Formats: sequence, C-alpha cells, structure tokens
Amino acid sequence: MDSYRQNGFVRIPNMITREEAEFYYGVSERIITEFREQRNTVEAQFVDFDALVQIVNVWQIDDDIRKLTFHPNVARAAEILSGRPLRLWHDHFLAKMPHNDAATEFHQDQPYWPHAGSLDPISAWIALCDVPVERGPMTFIPESHQKTGLPVQSLNDPRSLFTICPELEYWPRVTLPLKAGDCTFHHGRTAHMATPNRTDVSRLAHVVIYMDRDTCYRELAHVVTDPLELKAGDRLDGPLFPEIPNE
Repeated sequence: MDSYRQNGFVRIPNMITREEAEFYYGVSERIITEFREQRNTVEAQFVDFDALVQIVNVWQIDDDIRKLTFHPNVARAAEILSGRPLRLWHDHFLAKMPHNDAATEFHQDQPYWPHAGSLDPISAWIALCDVPVERGPMTFIPESHQKTGLPVQSLNDPRSLFTICPELEYWPRVTLPLKAGDCTFHHGRTAHMATPNRTDVSRLAHVVIYMDRDTCYRELAHVVTDPLELKAGDRLDGPLFPEIPNE
C-alpha cells in the first residue's frame, strides 16, 4: 500500500489464478471474434485497429466477464490501495495483436475522463496471458501521479507527454512483466505506456477502472457518458456505475 501511494503503481502477483486467466483469455477471444464478425450488436464500444483491439463496458454484455470485473480480490485490493470508497467507471479489453511495432505512448488516463471530484481513481490491469517484455507489458514513471492538471496527451505521439511536462522525460521508468493472473494497479494520473507485441501470441488484458464514489460529471466527450445526456455536476452513480464492492 505504501509503495502504491508513493509511486502511483504496484504489481500484485496471482490476483486471479492462472486457470481463471486462461478461462477469461478464451472468453475474450470469443467476444472479440463475435464483434469482428458483427454477430454481437450490443452497445459496448468496439475499436478494432490492426495492432490493438479495445472493447469498453464488457461487463454489461457477458456474464463471465462480469464476474471478472467484479472479482472480489480485485475490488478489495483497489479499495485498500486507493483508501477511498469507490465505484466502477468502466472496464475494457485491451488486445495487442502479435507481431506489430505499435507502442501505446506515455500518457496519464485521468485527463481523458469526464470526471469532477475524483481525486484518486485507480485502474487494475489484469494479465490474461503471460506478458514478458517482448509482448507489451506496462512501463510506469514513478511518482508521476503527483503531476496534476495536465491536458490530454496523445497515445500515438512519443513526445506528447514530455512536451507538456518536460521534466518527466528524465524521471526513472519501471517496466513490469506479468505472468497470467498477475495484476498491476495504477493511479489515474500515473504516466504509463506499453511496448509493442513482437511475439506469436495476442496480448490480452482486462482493465477495470474505478473512480471515487462521489465523482460528478464534467463536460467532456467520452464514449461511456456521451449517450447519457448528463449535465455538468450530475453524479456518476446508479446501475451503470455501481459501488465497489458490488458482488
């Protein structure tokens, strides 16, 4: 807990069992295939690039993934690390395809979110397969969560964050390879990136993002809130943003 609060991230091994990770890897592959074949018409956000697939709010469309999103081990760890009552912001799959040179460049997550009053959002990045350095694990900049108020940074521009905040370019970086079932937690302002996947295996991760329980809406375009017709200051609560722990 102290390491997380000082550095803004932590790795926890065996957050779920290897058997669970293998099961959810298979479920994730099935769902991605269904989206690609347009057999699944639900209202989760699906982004399919050559190198990266993202599906948002998978918990709303698949009972198996719902169990993973609300896994008691993950939810309990998130609240302990955050030190605050939490609710779900959203989950999403992140699948990085084999043999590509696409990196996800350094960025903070929180500037992308339409949140007011969320001081300590936290994300769980659950490895559904082994993620050695060659497969695209996360790299973090320790203590970068102390940098508040930065504007949105580009995920595709390796200079974006460092143009906005030049001193971060010279801060230490920590890369965390994971085994299937391991998990990293990172603060919503912790700068992080993921390297390319140069292996034969798709790198699949399930990400669960939590926000402070009293978070309100600020006017900013986002796929999760755009359909909801919210006004600035409205609470992000109710069944779409359930309290944690939920199940």
